[in-house]
Amino acid sequence: MPRGPRRSLWLLLLLPLTGAWGHRGPSGPREAAEEAGSGRAWPAFQGLQERLKAASALSRRYWALFRCRVWPEACEQDEKTSAPPLGWSLPLLGKQYLDILTTWYCSLQDCCNNGDCRISNNFTGLESDLSVQLHGQHLAQELVPTTVRGYLELPQPDKALALSFHGWSGTGKNFVARMVAENLYRDGLRSDCVVVFITMFHFPHPKFVDLYKERLTDQMRRTQERCPQTLFIFDEAEKLHPGLLEALGPHLEHRAPGKHRAESPKTIFLFLSNLGGNIINEVVLNLLKAGWSREEITMDHLEPHLQAEIVASTDSGFGHSRLVKENLIDLYVPFLPLEYRHVRLCARDAFLSRELLYTEEALDEIAKMMVYVPKEEQVFSSQGCKSIAQRINYFLS
Repeated sequence: MPRGPRRSLWLLLLLPLTGAWGHRGPSGPREAAEEAGSGRAWPAFQGLQERLKAASALSRRYWALFRCRVWPEACEQDEKTSAPPLGWSLPLLGKQYLDILTTWYCSLQDCCNNGDCRISNNFTGLESDLSVQLHGQHLAQELVPTTVRGYLELPQPDKALALSFHGWSGTGKNFVARMVAENLYRDGLRSDCVVVFITMFHFPHPKFVDLYKERLTDQMRRTQERCPQTLFIFDEAEKLHPGLLEALGPHLEHRAPGKHRAESPKTIFLFLSNLGGNIINEVVLNLLKAGWSREEITMDHLEPHLQAEIVASTDSGFGHSRLVKENLIDLYVPFLPLEYRHVRLCARDAFLSRELLYTEEALDEIAKMMVYVPKEEQVFSSQGCKSIAQRINYFLS
């Protein structure tokens, strides 16, 4: 990086920060005695000297943290820079200042020695977020991070990665898609490299399918031109017009050996669909009745039934498209129906996200507001965790 910008940033980091200029006070009786008898030792000069030392130490600390954020490859922190000096810690305002400065600087897309700063590929963060925040979906927690990481670590993949999420509404499909975006890209769903299509919003009228095909193809091409790694999310994928599904085929098919060059963009497609949700629920219910625990359910139990249901569906063209017939979908991820205990966890997370206090009784009361099916067993929430936030508002009113 040029010397000038770094010098300017160093001056920015020397700006007065809360916690830098405050006198730490005596740390023991000896210091207190010396301080009390320092009338002959230029107290004003000593105070200024201490403040300058504190400011210099704080600035060095902030510079080390800032450097590690925007130039991670060059970051070699030793024990001195990894721990704050004794007597103070980074104040909240200072942390916010550092976040603002980092965001501003990286928005110029000049904060990496190599690569694209818009792309973070935080695989560890993705695994952590899904394990902590996603409830009742052990298959998705295992399959999604592993598959995404394996694809993005390939030097020259021969096709785009296509994952198809299936399950009832409210089981976590959109949540997982958002977690993927937030951990692969600095700006999450707002990134220039991420595009979300909602079928009934972006492609509502079948008579305009030719126009939609042109716009879709053009937007995908432009996104791939400006980003070396792109993410396309199709919500309500089962409602996509057959013509649009056909238009996606060339973007998902295998490239000829000579065509996937080192600079070819890596592309991930996520298709989110309610299609197959009923058969997933049926298989899970039968296994639970047979004495299986939920966590013992594997892809071997679900995948054959799910794929057969998708192909046999007459309500959607998704299963009859070339994406399915030509095996262009790399993985079908089943999202299991959520039970009472999972709804309670969703309610707890909703309280915590709004920094509200809650009781176990409150979680039970909100979970009991949901409708559970089948009518006889009443095992699964018919809406998953959807509308939990609205029910909390009703509960608090």
